[in-house]
Amino acid sequence: MTKNPSDSYTLLTDIVLPSETNSLNHMFGGELLARMDRAASIAARRHCNEIVVTASVNHVSFDKPIPLDSVVSVSAKVSRAFKTSMEVVIEVWIEHPKKGEKYKANEAIYTFVAVDESKKPIPVPELIPVTPEERAHFDAALRRKQLSLVLAGRMHPNDATELKALFL
Repeated sequence: MTKNPSDSYTLLTDIVLPSETNSLNHMFGGELLARMDRAASIAARRHCNEIVVTASVNHVSFDKPIPLDSVVSVSAKVSRAFKTSMEVVIEVWIEHPKKGEKYKANEAIYTFVAVDESKKPIPVPELIPVTPEERAHFDAALRRKQLSLVLAGRMHPNDATELKALFL
């Protein structure tokens, strides 16, 4: 069975409340990370229809602060599926409460693993990207995975073909 990134698309929308802000009246980073984790886990689960666990937070960028009372939308979709893991790309959008303007504030990349009831990793469906943007995320995911494996000492640099292709 194969799936497309759009099959996993998830959008969570909520408002920033006073209890979720710091002394500058901006959303706590940890609150945003939790929202991103929830959206990404739903996307991963939609892809594989199995229990999923967060394996890693590969990248997070806090580009813009999220003010109190903002409407925050967190979108997530699977960008690549490997044997038992899935990379999920997340975008955070803010809607200004009074102006109604929407802009991208943050982004992240998480990795999830599908597991069975005994917490053992299990295979996930293949992912077929459709759009040029999905193809770019798909291709970049393999480079990120190889870099992670090389840095962890689990792959020899000479075997990281996608990384070598960037420099040769």
